[in-house]
Amino acid sequence: MLKQTEGQHPTAAHLVTDQHTLNLLVERLATESVLAFDLEADSLHHYTEKVCLIQVSSPSETRLIDPLASLDVRVLAPIFANPEIKKVFHGADYDMRSLYRDFGIEVVNLFDTMIASQFLGESEFGLAALLKKRFGVELDKRYQKADWSKRPLSTEMMEYAMKDTSLLIDLYRQLEAELVAKGRLSWVEEESELVAKVRYASREGELMCLRFKGANKMKPRELAVLEELLRFRDEKAKSADVPPFRILSNDLLRELAEKQPRSNFELVGIHTMSSKLIERLGRGILQAVASGLALPSDKLPQAQPGRRPMLDRSLEDRVKKLKVWREGKAAQLGLGVGLVANNALLEALAEPDSAQLALLKRWQREAFGDELAGLLA
Repeated sequence: MLKQTEGQHPTAAHLVTDQHTLNLLVERLATESVLAFDLEADSLHHYTEKVCLIQVSSPSETRLIDPLASLDVRVLAPIFANPEIKKVFHGADYDMRSLYRDFGIEVVNLFDTMIASQFLGESEFGLAALLKKRFGVELDKRYQKADWSKRPLSTEMMEYAMKDTSLLIDLYRQLEAELVAKGRLSWVEEESELVAKVRYASREGELMCLRFKGANKMKPRELAVLEELLRFRDEKAKSADVPPFRILSNDLLRELAEKQPRSNFELVGIHTMSSKLIERLGRGILQAVASGLALPSDKLPQAQPGRRPMLDRSLEDRVKKLKVWREGKAAQLGLGVGLVANNALLEALAEPDSAQLALLKRWQREAFGDELAGLLA
């Protein structure tokens, strides 16, 4: 176990900063049947995000692992890959991507407590809401957006980080028992298994404007200007080591792409452009707009429509009927409509092809597969 040095705050004794201590911790964790994990990153504060802290709790201890302390965090990989150890996360999608991106770590036997709470019909399924409701514990939201790359970590930040996992195993056990009672444990296990397989994907080489929210509603020339503005913002953010949104907001970029200002005078007419912003970035913005306007017509980016066109009226009617069915089924099961079936699935099911039922997940086939087959017939 970790020893507390004289004058050290008790919380600091839980911080793992040397390889020997981490190796001993891994030996202990390998003997457990269930572990709770969480990650803290710095995506709100730096251009290239990274994992800055790994929290882990067993039934008997909680530790904070510092990846920034020259540790080989990959010694945790066998723990994460061991199918005999249940790994409990809350809202694991981002964590799965980050673990694989930074350390090449893959997770087997995941249980996502956020998914579990959704399948139990919880209206508020954030970790803070669940801990308050079930254990009377409050998380200090001040640290949700903290810069976890800063060292040393404050006592308050470490205490907050430890709370994220210290009750997660108890929460898991409560949720698991309730899921068993409802006959939905296998549903959550399947959904958790799918989340465990998500991976970080590099977007290098892709047009940034086509990933921009609302791009499908913009004209090709606006997209060309937007692409140049996004590249300009990205270069500035990389140089300053800050997230792009801290250079120029998405709302401002959209307005610039639509209004396409040609001069400082026209920039002043955009109400969200302050004089300081114009002085600092005005020249680069105008150059980006000019580059977008100069792009030949045959090279303009084309956004995909937000929703594929319906083939005919009868198909559209089938989708509407499926949505009505979904609302009723969601009410019957006490689940969100999107959890029962998303719109993409309903549109695929509406196609006159019985093979589309193969798109259902195992739990969906179990819960309402026969009913859907009858409806579609």
